[in-house]
Amino acid sequence: MDRDNLVNPVVKNYDRVEACVTAACDRSGRDRREVTLIAVSKTKPMEDIQALIDHGVTHFGENKVQEMCGKEEALPKGLSWHMIGHLQRNKVKYLMGKTCLIHSVDSLRLAQEIQKEAAKAGITCPVLMEINIGNEESKGGIEIHEAESLARQIAALSNVKLCGLMCIAPFVDDPEENRLHFRCMREKRDQLAALQIPGTDIRELSMGMTGDFEVAIEEGATLVRVGTAIFGERDYNI
Repeated sequence: MDRDNLVNPVVKNYDRVEACVTAACDRSGRDRREVTLIAVSKTKPMEDIQALIDHGVTHFGENKVQEMCGKEEALPKGLSWHMIGHLQRNKVKYLMGKTCLIHSVDSLRLAQEIQKEAAKAGITCPVLMEINIGNEESKGGIEIHEAESLARQIAALSNVKLCGLMCIAPFVDDPEENRLHFRCMREKRDQLAALQIPGTDIRELSMGMTGDFEVAIEEGATLVRVGTAIFGERDYNI
């Protein structure tokens, strides 16, 4: 039997996405090591995730706290779990010590809850600030002009480390339509980094998904969140 036929399709998909990430880095003159590819595994079965782990993948993204915690407990240790979905304050306590990065901090109240639970756990929790870059009512995130103010407020929280920005760009047919949004995100990240706000380390830029991650990389993304192109369509009945 042809060995290629025995390879999990998810692994083949991952390799195709990886090739696209590398090509986007090459086009924009970036070092491939500057970009982390996060396999967004929400609603996906353990066997597909395990196939990627066996392939050497270590970064996974989840939208729901309960699902992420269940997978983190069931799968091998040493993986990097990214909380990329909307986070309710009453769920924060379950994430402490289990997530390498919370991408979706969109209010001071949420940051304060993370501070409280991180202090209890005796850890410092890395976070990203979510920007509603398309000003869409259906999405979370703050307006971009509020970023500096919230960054300074988060900086005052001793157990929360602001490491950069995140956005979910508008869903478009042509990824080029989001290029200006991604460029705006990079410029805001650079502006905040230049302020050297004590207590922050603003360098990460989480942006780009299945439909537009290559453009996002060309515009400076350091973290791309790819689900459908790796795992296939999401099962919304779960």
